[in-house]
Amino acid sequence: MSTATLPNSTEGETRTVHIREVGPRDGFQNEPETIPTADKIRLIDALGRAGLKRIEVASFVRPDVIPQLSDGVAVLQGIDVPDDVARMVLVPNSKGLDNALAHRDLFEEVALFVSASETHNKRNINRTVQETMDDVRAMGGRILAEDLTYCAVIATSFGCPFEGAVPMDRVLGLAEQFAESGATEIGFGDTTGMCNPSYAGRFFAAAVERLPGVEITAHFHNTRGQGLANAYAALEAGCRSFESSFGELGGCPVPAGSTGNIATEDLVSMFHEMGVDTGLDLGSLIEAARDAQSTLGRKLTSHSIIAGPVIWSPSV
Repeated sequence: MSTATLPNSTEGETRTVHIREVGPRDGFQNEPETIPTADKIRLIDALGRAGLKRIEVASFVRPDVIPQLSDGVAVLQGIDVPDDVARMVLVPNSKGLDNALAHRDLFEEVALFVSASETHNKRNINRTVQETMDDVRAMGGRILAEDLTYCAVIATSFGCPFEGAVPMDRVLGLAEQFAESGATEIGFGDTTGMCNPSYAGRFFAAAVERLPGVEITAHFHNTRGQGLANAYAALEAGCRSFESSFGELGGCPVPAGSTGNIATEDLVSMFHEMGVDTGLDLGSLIEAARDAQSTLGRKLTSHSIIAGPVIWSPSV
């Protein structure tokens, strides 16, 4: 992997980022057909072998709402990832947390979530934002009492397909509430790909300043082709944690037209070409994405699936 000096870095400095793979949850939930459990397990194991240390594996949501994830416990029980891989589950409410904690030994991280937009939150989990945040305060304490990592996710952080612009101060205010309830990581989701690089830079600079001691995570979708540019802008603003999905799988089941997350292999390729350290094996990620493409029986939109890794290094 290249360690070329970045344009704005000190000579010899190499930046390091952390990437959580969300395809097994955020990606698989948006597929029109349910993926066989054995295929999910095979693909997640491949992601673990590629060096990913954080994988979002399952969601404890109602199976009648998202049937694609109804086998979450079986997947968690079946995967065989390295011991240093943190397995995350997504929980929508206290009932979901009850169900998750019945299988406490199968994961290390729990993510709670809310939408910054009232309309999206209502359509997504049938609650107001205030109702969700009231529940968050109780759930946060329970998660920490179980010695689990408590993460938070704020959807529609960069715009809502129903309400339009979402004020930055509203989003960061929700983030501060999560932090007060004990969250050590907060992810900001571009749920339908409405962000742009200029705003991403301003937003993450403000987030880093307002949330000291909290891991700030960027979660971009590539709906309008700006996902990687947004990730670059977030990096330059001080963000060092990202979420992505192999094969560019994903989207949001609520609004129409929401396409996949930025592809993990495309994000890693960009970072490696810039000399940013991810600790990941790009070739193995590409093979996992190609396996997913074959399993789903359709062409995925990741660029690296087609092009493969860059063979030229800017440091040569």
